[in-house]
Amino acid sequence: MNVLTLIDILGTIAFAISGVLTAMHKRMDAFGILIIALITSVGGGTLRDLLIGKTPVTWMEGAIFPYVIFSTAVVAVLFRKQLKYVRRSLFLFDTIGIGLYTITGVQISLAAGLDPIICVILGTVSACFGGVLRDILCNEIPIIFHKEIYATACIVGAITYLLLIQLPVHQTLVMILAGVIIMVIRILAVIFKWQLPSLYKT
Repeated sequence: MNVLTLIDILGTIAFAISGVLTAMHKRMDAFGILIIALITSVGGGTLRDLLIGKTPVTWMEGAIFPYVIFSTAVVAVLFRKQLKYVRRSLFLFDTIGIGLYTITGVQISLAAGLDPIICVILGTVSACFGGVLRDILCNEIPIIFHKEIYATACIVGAITYLLLIQLPVHQTLVMILAGVIIMVIRILAVIFKWQLPSLYKT
């Protein structure tokens, strides 16, 4: 298993837990929880792959991702009492997910021979779109449309990754650094209430 696949699996696990927590908060049944976990995990990557013409999409190339999502959903439900601080847990796993999926999205886009700016866009789509679908299906306003720093953190991390790969630094270290930067920006933005400026005044 290569590093990119490992990161993709870790991101899938993080987003699956995020989906489970949201679905349980909405008191969905077992089937609803599984569907939300699946959509949250693969929604962004599916859109990315379809946009670059990659078929079958990544999660359909083998059974590993469905198994990972299903197993993660079951474990998250079984240990829901240990995840009783739902909002904090949701924030944590969502933040891990966007950090990992942004880097995966950028790498797959680069492999497709796309321009760096397109790679940044697709990396952000990979990280954010699953969460958008999750929130819409759960009747919530998607986080990406709030004034919170969310997609911006993905963009900064993606640009950082593209810059660092030009340097004589080990690829794995570059991936870790860029992913951590995304997570740190997102966490600090919430702690210090950083927001993008509003264009409208109430």
